Amino acid sequence: MTHATSPAAPLPEDRPDELPFWRAKTLESLTPDEWESLCDGCGRCCLVKLEDEDTGDVLYTDVGCTLLDDQACRCRDYPNRQAKVADCVRLTPNAVRGLSWLPETCAYRLVAEGHDLYWWHPLVSGDAETVHAAGISVRDRVAGPEEDFTIRELLERITDWPQENPA
Repeated sequence: MTHATSPAAPLPEDRPDELPFWRAKTLESLTPDEWESLCDGCGRCCLVKLEDEDTGDVLYTDVGCTLLDDQACRCRDYPNRQAKVADCVRLTPNAVRGLSWLPETCAYRLVAEGHDLYWWHPLVSGDAETVHAAGISVRDRVAGPEEDFTIRELLERITDWPQENPA
């Protein structure tokens, strides 16, 4: 799998020779604030996914988790998400390396694989809106929250766009 090289991220003005933390550190060595800032706010990982029992393939739907704010593309109750959503996956360095369903544009996946962040990532662009402007986020693409759909209806909502890389 190849990734387009994003334009070099701006370096800190006071130390122009210093690499940005996501290029200088491993996932394991990130501070909690650095870890959280890696999330670009696309919301793709918060879409309901279905696993094919025969093949193990994971299929994305255009249906959001019950806690997904589909306009902000963030969790409505991030601190309590795992208590409220039984199958919410907590991302850790080990989890990132083992989750085949993370979108190839996911910053956690990119850093784990030794790639740079894309130009639209807020850490690179300096603007949280670029992830939306670039068409990466789920904004205006979510059919609704999972509680509004039956299992049969979820099967009709399977889509490929969350795994696409328009960058």
